[in-house]
Amino acid sequence: MDMLKIAIPNKGRLSEKIYDLLNCAGLVFPSKDERTLQVTTKDGKYSIIFVRTQDIPMFVENGIADIGFTGFDILTELKSKVDKIMDLDFGYCEMVVAVKEEDTYQTVNDLPEELKIATSFPNIAKEYFEKVGKKPKIIEVSGATEITPRLGLSDVVVDITSSGSTLKSNKLRIIDKILESTAVVIANRELNDSKKDKTEVVLRALKSVIDAREKKYLMAHIPKSALNEVSKFLPGLSSPTIMTLAGDDKNVVMHVVVDADKVFDSIDKLKKLGGKGILIMTVDQMVR
Repeated sequence: MDMLKIAIPNKGRLSEKIYDLLNCAGLVFPSKDERTLQVTTKDGKYSIIFVRTQDIPMFVENGIADIGFTGFDILTELKSKVDKIMDLDFGYCEMVVAVKEEDTYQTVNDLPEELKIATSFPNIAKEYFEKVGKKPKIIEVSGATEITPRLGLSDVVVDITSSGSTLKSNKLRIIDKILESTAVVIANRELNDSKKDKTEVVLRALKSVIDAREKKYLMAHIPKSALNEVSKFLPGLSSPTIMTLAGDDKNVVMHVVVDADKVFDSIDKLKKLGGKGILIMTVDQMVR
């Protein structure tokens, strides 16, 4: 039996989100702590390897892991020979070009031809600045990029940000955006058929959890006479499921999956049409 090895970040918010997502998808792993390096499901079909986010593309490319979760920014920087098989809806950030607040530069074109750039993404930064006709001197740093202009180490920084607050707190100003990034799932290009099948199972389960987070399950008793009107604003995935009530010829029970952001208005409309006993429940997974 081929075990599918999954690499995820070993720490940080992204790590916790991915670990929870996999568990919600039905891949139940043992509890872990900060020193845990690997966990395996009871059936031995799936294993998680905890490594640095930056190392995950290398692990997947070299077959140490079969699939992995990392950031699109890291994948772009490393140009790893792997397949991106799924985009996720979290871990959003932007890679930006920033200068000191008091600098007069308004766009990248205003920057001098020769300049020093501090970044954790040397390949992306070099390619970007050469495309706009600059001669960048790349200063690779592993952290605290934002402080380098104040120390005189760099003229410009290329860094990732989700809100821009860290840049502002270091009195830096964004003058361009290079790319947008979210968490992605990547796969080794030489998976055998067994591991490809397991990968498809994992992706389908992940998608079912992600889709379900935008939905709610609604149940209500409604008059039969209001069915047509209710179906207009609560169509569900295809149409509402209607069940009879024992000993009641005038009302029915409606079961329907609705968009989470439409629940509030839907309850109000149901009440006006005579709806009673309305229940709203979360949806763990939704397989279409």
